[in-house]
Amino acid sequence: MAKIIYTHTDEAPLLATYSFLPIVSAYAKKAGVGIETRDISLAGRILAQFGLADDALSELGELTGHPEANIIKLPNISASVPQLKAAIKELQEKGYALPDYPESASDTHGSIVRAKYAKAVGSVVNPVLRQGNSDRRAPLSVKAYARKHPHVNKPFGESSKTAVATMSDHDFKHNEKSVTLAADDMLTITLETADGEKKVLLPELRVLAGEVVDATSLQVSELHKFLRDALAQAKASGVLFSVHLKATMMKVSDPIIFGHVVQAYFSDIFAKYGDDLAAAGLSANDGLGSILSGLPALPNGTEIEKAFEAALEAGPRLSYVNSDKGITNLHVPSDVIVDASMPAMIRNGGKLWGADGGTDDTLAVIPDSSYAGVYATVIEDVKKNGPLDPATIGTVPNVGLMAQAAEEYGSHNKTFEIPADGTVTVTNAAGEVLLSHQVAAGDIWRACQTKDIPVRDWVRLAVARARDSKTPAVFWLDENRAHDAELIKKVRAYLPEHDTDGLEIKILAPDQATAYSLERIRAGLDTISVTGNVLRDYNTDLFPILEVGTSAKMLSIVPLIAGGGLFETGAGGSAPKHVQQLVSDNYLRWDSLGEFFALVPSLEQYAAYAKAPAARVLADALDRATATFLEADRSPGRKLGTLDNRGSHFYLALYWAQELAAQTEDAGLADAFKNLAETLTAAEPAIVSELAAVQGKPADIGGYYLPDDEKASAVMRPSKTFNEALASL
Repeated sequence: MAKIIYTHTDEAPLLATYSFLPIVSAYAKKAGVGIETRDISLAGRILAQFGLADDALSELGELTGHPEANIIKLPNISASVPQLKAAIKELQEKGYALPDYPESASDTHGSIVRAKYAKAVGSVVNPVLRQGNSDRRAPLSVKAYARKHPHVNKPFGESSKTAVATMSDHDFKHNEKSVTLAADDMLTITLETADGEKKVLLPELRVLAGEVVDATSLQVSELHKFLRDALAQAKASGVLFSVHLKATMMKVSDPIIFGHVVQAYFSDIFAKYGDDLAAAGLSANDGLGSILSGLPALPNGTEIEKAFEAALEAGPRLSYVNSDKGITNLHVPSDVIVDASMPAMIRNGGKLWGADGGTDDTLAVIPDSSYAGVYATVIEDVKKNGPLDPATIGTVPNVGLMAQAAEEYGSHNKTFEIPADGTVTVTNAAGEVLLSHQVAAGDIWRACQTKDIPVRDWVRLAVARARDSKTPAVFWLDENRAHDAELIKKVRAYLPEHDTDGLEIKILAPDQATAYSLERIRAGLDTISVTGNVLRDYNTDLFPILEVGTSAKMLSIVPLIAGGGLFETGAGGSAPKHVQQLVSDNYLRWDSLGEFFALVPSLEQYAAYAKAPAARVLADALDRATATFLEADRSPGRKLGTLDNRGSHFYLALYWAQELAAQTEDAGLADAFKNLAETLTAAEPAIVSELAAVQGKPADIGGYYLPDDEKASAVMRPSKTFNEALASL
């Protein structure tokens, strides 16, 4: 039976769901559309691992293999270890019998518990659900609104010292080796230490003919040299020092790299007190905040805390996530996510925030050079040509290779911190060495595989989008990078399978593709970026933030290879701050526009699959209502006292009801919504007043990772008049 699955996730998107889903469910019911929910939140995933909740993620993963799949996926927490620990603590306090997170696995029980929790850390949701490639773009209504009401991209100062620092060698990009398998095989990853001991890192890696397998390493000794130079450069030039990683998605490698940055900045402290911190279980990988919170338990904790304070005073100035609360760029690995933080910095004239709350130029440190040049190219362009003008620029939509855990984000089980000097090899079933690297203790080594079917589908989708939109498509691939060189062979082999007559399709290295796209966007022209999985994530924040002010306003469709659809609703990077504001001021700034956009194609797919024309009427009316919503500027305001998320939901419901009442395709729906449209129109002043009345006071939602449903619903549905009108349906 056809139905739409609405995901129950985390933080601000979850809170918004308490307000918006009752509207969606009530309207859908009138059109005969079934709506169900599934809990894929961090808390839900943790509980499922211990048999305390249904494993909704696995259920949805199985569903993606069927043509009836129709899933609306809201942003979820891709948890870092500190977030995981905080969620476990909250769940334990709520009475759930969960074991503590073991810092290390010293016995069988600890290994089992740690393995269970590992299934809830990082980007575990997306690889399961994203069984198709990504089609992400700004809807025409959003671009029209941005041109009519442009946000401000600030200029860089004439003497701006903001720059990107990245490794020039010995990193993942430069050490990469790649091979395409000619036949199905079973690979083994082994470390042979300098002492002759063989350690099997991964005994079985099943690969199919045509798949690309990569291996690479980041040499930590060279990382240390790079970080010392970057710290000295920031200090000498007087700019802020900031690091930009992806510790949530790259859940094995990037927390380790983050830890090395923390140790590099506080090198003297770790040299003197490193053993004390390690003995107390205080790891640099968890960030400065975790270390400082654990110092009171140490006999010499006060002494170490003073040493940290002195180091902050003496070292290069750090950028701050929240200067009011003393939260630095090095406090929490998941606080500064490169794809959100770098575009925000560029939009802000190349400036980040310092300890005093003021802004200043920064040295943006992105250790691995794979895609750092994209941001460096944008910064160079904006310095030379001025900020992009949202009122006149074109757009850069994205077709992203992400199906079936494609590329780097699918490599977690193949990423290792090397325990001893030696050689890591990837061998096939016949014992032949396919890839090998000399490694030293502490190096980070990783392999990843890219399946052939997703690549074929990616090329197909790129051609289809280029033809549908009459827009050039550029594959962002570097022939001088091992992995990209293998993909270029596939792209050139698969393009002739499609009708490309009259289409402009290019293959450019990421830096060149960035410059080409910027040249076109400044001329008001559109260019499709066709990218791998990591660049998909980066580009679908970078360009939307500069074009329309936020990535939350994008249409994100994942046509599943099996025929169904996954409809994503925007980015969640600012979600934690929004929750904090709701709890303190009962004001939710989160913008649900991405949900409005995602719901339209979801309803369209439902209509086609279930042969339910009423669902199409519902979708068309919602599309028109969203255009009215944008034109009337009903998105949440930035300040207390303006319309917030709940108010924006009311106006969407009002415009949607009005469109349904006015349409002539389905008389039954028109009649069903006539009274509601009239009621909401008449009650608008009362409803807006009731929604505004709750602002400015603390709100109790009963938990951060697992809110109390009754409390959260009461907070997010405070208008009695609106609730009663909706119930009348």
